[in-house]
Amino acid sequence: MPKPHSTFTKAKPLSLKAHPEYNERWLQGLLAEDPSLLGLGDDLEVKDVERRLPRAGRLDMLLSDTATNTRYEVEIQLGSTDESHIIRTIEYWDIEKNRYPLYDHVAVIVAEDVTSRFLNVISLLNKAVPLIAIQINAWDVGGQVTLTATKVLDLVPAAPDDEADAPGHTVDRQHWVKKSNPASLKVLDDLFSLIREATGDDRLALKYNKHYIGLARDGVADNFVTMRPRKAADHVWSEIRLPRSDELAARMEEAGLDVRNYDARWGMYQIAFTTRDLRENRSLLVDLFQRASGLRPETTSTADE
Repeated sequence: MPKPHSTFTKAKPLSLKAHPEYNERWLQGLLAEDPSLLGLGDDLEVKDVERRLPRAGRLDMLLSDTATNTRYEVEIQLGSTDESHIIRTIEYWDIEKNRYPLYDHVAVIVAEDVTSRFLNVISLLNKAVPLIAIQINAWDVGGQVTLTATKVLDLVPAAPDDEADAPGHTVDRQHWVKKSNPASLKVLDDLFSLIREATGDDRLALKYNKHYIGLARDGVADNFVTMRPRKAADHVWSEIRLPRSDELAARMEEAGLDVRNYDARWGMYQIAFTTRDLRENRSLLVDLFQRASGLRPETTSTADE
């Protein structure tokens, strides 16, 4: 049996802030090469590094988890976190959230030292902003450098959602009139008329919820299509519940539909519809709505089989 000291090497802490070689650029490059080092997931993709934001600075890293439709706005700071680091992270998160509202966005603060003072501040902010704080440390182990990432603050778990009938969740049309513009509401109404025409179901009605507008049949939710009118745009964000299909994707691309994403977790295509889309692609949309409602056979991608 080997002696204990022959197989043990004590790790020595390294200060990245004070190190001439292992600096922030080195750390950023390492995380860009392998974002799983942050402990946020094993299947993250790097969407951008040093991402220039409008009327702001540069976001250190933008990570994407396509399986959950989540984007992580990551800001790195060597040494201890401070006020400017926190403000910068939340500002960049807010900009990206408003630019790409179809994704879930999470702000991620990374620092060598998340002090107790600022951890308390971040914890308070975490009640309103999806925020993760990660303390990342470098170590010298027998002449080799390694990293450890500790999630010192995680997301606040969402409260159970008992469907759209939960108190405070259901609203009326006036709620959406106030938060949308007339052009977007007109697209909503035309879109709903096309859905009823495609399904031939006069029992379908719009069901107004706080965060989205769904469908209901005789008062029972059937959200094979959900919609969100916009405040500053003349289109409607929509999610259509369909299996991923190479055939449908090709047809939608050829038609020029603004397909933003496919949400694999919920099995939905996310599309921005305009009045022109409804007018020029009527037959395609009827087909999509019939498939989503179960009136027509669904076509799945051969790549998924």
